[in-house]
Amino acid sequence: MHNTERFLDPNIPDELSVSIRPKTLADFIGHEGLKQNLSVFISGAKNRGEAMDHVLLYGPPGLGKTTLAHIVANELGTNFRATSAPMLTKQGDLAAILTSLEPMDVLFIDEIHRLPTAIEEVLYSAMEDFKLDIMLGEGPSAKSVRIDLPPFTLVGATTRTGLLSNPLRDRFGIDLRLSFYSPEDLAKIITRSANILGTTIDLDGALMLAKSARGTPRIANRLLKRARDFAAALNKKDISADTIKTTLFQLHIDGAGLDEIDREYLNTIIKHYAGGPVGIENIAAALSEPADTIEDVIEPYLMQLGLVQRTPRGRIATAAGYKHLGLEK
Repeated sequence: MHNTERFLDPNIPDELSVSIRPKTLADFIGHEGLKQNLSVFISGAKNRGEAMDHVLLYGPPGLGKTTLAHIVANELGTNFRATSAPMLTKQGDLAAILTSLEPMDVLFIDEIHRLPTAIEEVLYSAMEDFKLDIMLGEGPSAKSVRIDLPPFTLVGATTRTGLLSNPLRDRFGIDLRLSFYSPEDLAKIITRSANILGTTIDLDGALMLAKSARGTPRIANRLLKRARDFAAALNKKDISADTIKTTLFQLHIDGAGLDEIDREYLNTIIKHYAGGPVGIENIAAALSEPADTIEDVIEPYLMQLGLVQRTPRGRIATAAGYKHLGLEK
């Protein structure tokens, strides 16, 4: 995988995320409507003394789904348990977690669209009735056992809602979508993170970084740390606009937040396939990148910028895509 693509890959956890992660809804910047609704749902559950309805968080990686799950547990005043769907390979894995929960706990399952079917089916009764139905033994001697579970709130996170089965999705009472952030909100996040990290950055500098962060807080914080490194190399405590320009230049990131692999993606469509349409598998082969990486990491932001379109026949570079590379359509 390309180095800069890895750097701008929002799937990669940020080493800063634990220290700068907001703890409350008040500290969570952006998505005001989502926060208002979530605040109402949390308050209602606390006032009734009940577990909050199960929550599905979906959207591109790096936008704060895990952070929001932590916040839900913190605001509810309950324990937080976290796992990832690929780690749940057999029914016993899920049973061990569910039976260890205390009343009103929050269980977070990341990449929930990757749950094996057999485990997903066990989860249905756990979510709906707080009952766990498991099979003990094998063959003719196998028997079904039903275990009572304490009321809990499942928070599921996914980047690909289309891969969720309808029965699973229907069991979530709260459905929240996170979208890319505006440069203004990202600038606020960058300023807040800079203060926590013991450095300062002016508004113009924060906006410059924000516009290169692909609308993603995780990438914005990663860029901030790299800018801090370049500032330190120049014996500067504060991060200036010149330092940010140097940072972006050295990382091969342009003013729109595109890196080498993004530009190579556009070049492949435009120069190798006359602007498209071209299928995702052909692009993946040309870039030596998995198709999933292209669909989940590269394309969403390029589509938001209007540089590329998905059509039934394949991907097409738009006039804006040509213009970004300095080409004429």
